[in-house]
Amino acid sequence: MSSPIPYPYHVNVRSVSSSWNRTIMDPSFIIRKKSIAVTVPFLFVFAFNKLTSRIQWQAIDPRSGRWFLLPPVPCPKAVCPPGFACASLPRQGEVYLLGGMRSDTETPMQTTYVYRTSSNKWSVASPMITARSFFASGTVNGKIMAVGGSGTSVHENLTAVECYHPETDTWTPVAKLRMGLARYDSAVIGDKMYVTEGWTWPFTFSPRGGVYDIVKNTWQNMRDGMKEGWTGLSVVLEGKLFVISEHGDCLMKLYHPDNDTWEYVGGDRFPCEEVRRPFAVSTSEGLIYVVASGLKVGIGRVYEEENGKTSVKWKVLDAPNAFSELAPASCQMVYA
Repeated sequence: MSSPIPYPYHVNVRSVSSSWNRTIMDPSFIIRKKSIAVTVPFLFVFAFNKLTSRIQWQAIDPRSGRWFLLPPVPCPKAVCPPGFACASLPRQGEVYLLGGMRSDTETPMQTTYVYRTSSNKWSVASPMITARSFFASGTVNGKIMAVGGSGTSVHENLTAVECYHPETDTWTPVAKLRMGLARYDSAVIGDKMYVTEGWTWPFTFSPRGGVYDIVKNTWQNMRDGMKEGWTGLSVVLEGKLFVISEHGDCLMKLYHPDNDTWEYVGGDRFPCEEVRRPFAVSTSEGLIYVVASGLKVGIGRVYEEENGKTSVKWKVLDAPNAFSELAPASCQMVYA
């Protein structure tokens, strides 16, 4: 029985013949793979060395636990990893690395880097209109959003928002934030992007938040219950907003929009003794993935109990010892 070739090695097949080369390099290759159910989700992790701040991208096949090192990003070596923002077009097999800050000059960047699983290569796309670092990003209706962040000074909180159109490789300005936010987490549900400062530990201030409607091109204030309970990193699973709290036992919560409240998720306790902060979170096919220090991965299966309560069952996927000094800055689940 034959087994599929892992996606990073598809490019190597180009050497078989000229016809194979044309097939692999054709932009529709990943679409054809999807049509015959060959594409599978891989977890792409934007990581950095905690001692040197050197960045690297790793991809893991959650089914086999096998890791793949991606080619290096064609960006300056002296960068501040948390200053970047990441987004993806999962079904197109594309990962985006946006903006960032040079650590040698402490200046923000405008660059847009795109990784395509079909070629296993990074390329440089059109730069953002505004140089920014430490900002929020997300994918809304197939478009990449860049929201706020720090400008030419780390003390300058931007209100500028822009939208990237992959089909035309262009950025366009959209409605501005109503206020500059100090710290970002974001989530996309349907046509709306939710952006919050989030709590910092210890709790020293009340957070602010905004909601962007891409259809109306408008911002509204976030509801009080949503922003007050947004105490960690968010992930959207089947249209529902979950948060992995970044303090204490890292409990997971579910947001109920009908009454603007949060509910703690039942079932297993989060494996915080094995999966340690900092976290990056993503989701695919009914599972939540929490990438942690050393690139260990907590995998949560969310289910509903007979009494209607939402619960979760966790397992931990170990990482190679060589990853012990790596920390995640972001992760994206992408089909390849």
